[in-house]
Amino acid sequence: MLYAVVCHALLFSACISEAKVKLPEKAVVPAVYAFGDSIVDQGTNNYLATTVKCNFPPYGKDLRDGIPTGRFSNAKTPPDLIAEELGIKGLIPAYLDPNLKDEDLKTGVSFASGGCGYDPLTGSALSILHLSDQLTLFQEYIEKLKSLVGKQEATHILNNSFYMVVAGSNDFLNNYYVTGFRKHQYDINSYIDHIVSWASNFVQELYKLGARRIGVMGLPPLGCVPFQRTLLGGIISRVCIDEYNQDAQLANTKFGVAFDLLSKTLPRSKLFFINIYNLVTDFIVNSTKYGFEEVEKGCCGTGTIEVSTLCNKYSATCEDDTKYLFWDSFHPTEKGYRVLIDHVIKNHMKNLL
Repeated sequence: MLYAVVCHALLFSACISEAKVKLPEKAVVPAVYAFGDSIVDQGTNNYLATTVKCNFPPYGKDLRDGIPTGRFSNAKTPPDLIAEELGIKGLIPAYLDPNLKDEDLKTGVSFASGGCGYDPLTGSALSILHLSDQLTLFQEYIEKLKSLVGKQEATHILNNSFYMVVAGSNDFLNNYYVTGFRKHQYDINSYIDHIVSWASNFVQELYKLGARRIGVMGLPPLGCVPFQRTLLGGIISRVCIDEYNQDAQLANTKFGVAFDLLSKTLPRSKLFFINIYNLVTDFIVNSTKYGFEEVEKGCCGTGTIEVSTLCNKYSATCEDDTKYLFWDSFHPTEKGYRVLIDHVIKNHMKNLL
């Protein structure tokens, strides 16, 4: 099922780089764009007045001579890996990067901001970019692209590129469960309905701006994230939180139905919901099958609670992060992302191209 798993750990990156996607005849994917949260934040938060940052060691220790870029991992993240597999470029930069070049504009950027959710309330106290803000920047980007390559070529790029949307986890983990404000307004079923509605509206706005190939990633087993194990899973046992996992499954079911219906109403669109729940669960339950030795803790520090500023230059890191599913207590390692994206490429990308 996963080409990458058969590779020796030391040859993992080289093995993946050879597994380029075979595009259908006459298919063209000129760029990759990312919207959403920290999973696809390529450094946006570096340029915001927010505490949700990771532009310091040990983040990025395995990328570009160990210089932190603002990616919430030890190295590459999903937008980079998708672009790499499509043969576009090795790294997708943040749109707000002041060193952005014209070529970057033509081949894809990320508008994502760590801490973001579909719910407009999520992250409202963190000075991050909400999805509405990301859309505003995308509109600004479109005008720049038109000035750079002309309206006709810009339309071609926008219509044929791949759009990656990753959000939702913060709506539950950092909003509904923690602050409790939405919990007083909605039960979990009705809150999920609102999340799905906000997500659907966002995708429709992307479509209006020219997006046609859109992949929306679903929720992982939220209760098995190391931080949640530490917080609610028991001091010693650190088990997964069943309630959170059940909520994630319900949300994914409703996302799948909503996006399937939406895809039928948007002419010439290739919209696909990517449900990663069962795969990530399998990473955890059958970890050795994927080359993981540690799936309950992150590589940074104790691996139980460190994330963002708590994972810093004073934090020790594990000896071999290719054996870890998680980099910090929230985000996967590049190895974790690679195995995940390899599955997405092989099982879903054909639906988008």
